[in-house]
Amino acid sequence: MTADSGLVSWLQLFMVPGLGGENQRRLLKAFGSPSAVFEQSFAELSLHVKPALARSISSDFDPSIIDVVSTWLDDPLNHILTIADEQYPQSLLNIHDPPLLLFVKGRLDLLNVPSLAIVGSRNASMQGTRNAEAFGLAASEAGLCIVSGLAQGIDAAAHVGGLKGRASSIAVVGTGLDKVYPASNRDLAHQLAHSGTIVSEFPLGTPPLAANFPRRNRIISGLGLGCLVVEASIQSGSLITARLAVEQGKDVFAIPGSIHSPQTKGCHALIKQGAKLVESAHDILEELGLESMAASVKNNSAEHPLFVHLGFDPVDVEVLVQRSGLTISELSAILLQLELDGHIASLPGGLYQRIA
Repeated sequence: MTADSGLVSWLQLFMVPGLGGENQRRLLKAFGSPSAVFEQSFAELSLHVKPALARSISSDFDPSIIDVVSTWLDDPLNHILTIADEQYPQSLLNIHDPPLLLFVKGRLDLLNVPSLAIVGSRNASMQGTRNAEAFGLAASEAGLCIVSGLAQGIDAAAHVGGLKGRASSIAVVGTGLDKVYPASNRDLAHQLAHSGTIVSEFPLGTPPLAANFPRRNRIISGLGLGCLVVEASIQSGSLITARLAVEQGKDVFAIPGSIHSPQTKGCHALIKQGAKLVESAHDILEELGLESMAASVKNNSAEHPLFVHLGFDPVDVEVLVQRSGLTISELSAILLQLELDGHIASLPGGLYQRIA
């Protein structure tokens, strides 16, 4: 793909300083196409936007921007979709303020397949990250592409799960696609670019500005049939995504957790407000009316006998000895094996906690 004359006019409209999505759509509705917008006089433009914006539209455009974009488009993984393109995500046409342009790296086909948004805390617990990956994998295997934000914690784990499944994963980021944020997710971003998709509404070169991340959340929720919040505090940005999903008419799901953990209070608040409490991907698929997909999700009911005595809240060895009737040496051997297999976590103070 190259920056042809048609795309150049879209980029030119997109890059007008301060114009914004609402004014962009107003001008397109009035004149039909970006190229037609730039054929209008200052007086005609001023009938639809403020004079200062009309003046910006009429001013010269920096051609070096096109050179940068054209070089980026030389990579066959890179694409730009306009809101008028057939491959533009149809689900985003129904949200408030759909992006005029989308910069895409990776598979275009994933943008119009059934998807599930999975979001949560950046400072996730081990249990939370395992839940995110497990739900992501199960939903992806059933046929739902996993959409998240490439942040640390829950987002990254959800992408990992989605990539392991057959439906893959989409990352919606808050930077230009020539940057990776956070840098610790560079390898994951590379996997997404080659086996999934990375999407941004921000121009190339855009740094990770704080205001960009809440804004990109409407795209995360907009792409999904529903939104699952895995783990979140009351102040978590994931609750913004959940609120946007509600405004878009999407189902919101939340995984409950310990009443003592601040990382689950956001999920509990969502459940009180009407979000669906879920314990498996099967619950989500059934709620979305995807019975045929739900039938493909296998529930693993095999559990170690010690799990009867070892709950998801931290517990010490002495309590487990009392509950199980095992000796300390027997119990220690079992706990070590369960920890090596990734079923439990050892915590400070000699405590153990089960991991789903």
